[in-house]
Amino acid sequence: MTFSADENFTKQLDAEDPLRRFREEFHVPLGKDGKPLIYFAGNSLGLMPKSARQIVDQELDDWARLGVDAHLDAKMPWYTYHEPLREPTARMVGAKPVEVICMNSLTVNLHLMMATFYRPTKSRFKILMEDPAFPSDTYAIKTQIVHHGLDPKEALILASPRKGEFSVRTEDIVDLIEKNRDTLAVVWIAGVNFFTGQLFDIPTITKAAQKHGITVGVDLAHAVGNVPLAMHDWNVDFAVWCSYKYLNAGPGAIAGAYLHERHATNTKLSRFAGWFGNDPNTRFQMEKEFIPVPSADAWQVSNPPIFSMAPLRASLSIFDEAGGMEPLRAKSIKLTGYLEFLLSNAGSKRYSVITPSDTNARGCQLSILAHEHPKELFKEIQAAGVKCDFREPNVIRVAPTSLYNTFHEVWRFAEILSAHK
Repeated sequence: MTFSADENFTKQLDAEDPLRRFREEFHVPLGKDGKPLIYFAGNSLGLMPKSARQIVDQELDDWARLGVDAHLDAKMPWYTYHEPLREPTARMVGAKPVEVICMNSLTVNLHLMMATFYRPTKSRFKILMEDPAFPSDTYAIKTQIVHHGLDPKEALILASPRKGEFSVRTEDIVDLIEKNRDTLAVVWIAGVNFFTGQLFDIPTITKAAQKHGITVGVDLAHAVGNVPLAMHDWNVDFAVWCSYKYLNAGPGAIAGAYLHERHATNTKLSRFAGWFGNDPNTRFQMEKEFIPVPSADAWQVSNPPIFSMAPLRASLSIFDEAGGMEPLRAKSIKLTGYLEFLLSNAGSKRYSVITPSDTNARGCQLSILAHEHPKELFKEIQAAGVKCDFREPNVIRVAPTSLYNTFHEVWRFAEILSAHK
């Protein structure tokens, strides 16, 4: 498609957008002038679906009306509250329903997955990550290594960008896997990198690792709800994600985990056990022995947290109504591509985009590196009515999302940015 920097062109794109009506399904925060903000911060916290309030209110009403009996008698019984989330969640990550479970937070789920899949031996004990990875992932992985009595300096391998580059090349990751094939236990990598917005080639990385018996795990925090995923078909061993970013489930909302069917149904796998991972057919017999249910549910250690699950129901319903990730991805490619075009067209020397230009190697986020006075530039953007975020030392992240952002907002943002030369 041939883009134009003319404002009328953006209005035409918005008028022709088959997904334009979904913006009305969300609350868009207002600026000090009372006008809607240009909200490009969905990579940090997605907007609130308007339908979430009614769903949360229903659970509050059922609690008030029924008390403990709401576990079985609520409009959506609490005891099985996680079950209706299974199929729409599986669609979002490209999995079978038996392979997914909504539970806990991302980092808690990562620790639970590592308890199962990181079983270091004298010969196989290393973990490979991308650099930079999201800090909480780094903290979790390093403490897992230390927990097993090992030294992160010896056991952690980082796949870093080449000098003068910002993205990690797939061939460099594969080369590291090959060089360390006899000592690697786990490859842990993001679906989309939080800092640069790079979309990793998960199928290629997974195949390269698994042919040497290396387990592959993926952090989907910045990928789920952003790009189409096929965890099962890509043969990924496990994955975890949060749902408060592109899945719009609210602050501290329930997270999720995926285990490939061969693992999810293997009741002999080692795991940290808890009340709700036990087979529901025997759960209330209060037996002393843990009997795992043969699905991803077996890693669920606690009761479903109703009030952090409820808003996710609202958001997943919107994704399904929109037709899933394929039409959303089609709009995202155009929306982000248009933003890239406008930024390039402006030709400013104050900034450059460090996100890959290849649409197959990025999601919706563009990371803008400010060459001078980065914090001042960020403050100027905020003051002009844009909500995005800043990552030290000099990167501004903007994430136009398909469900609620418009082409005209992208144009306005580019105008704001180019005005500060």
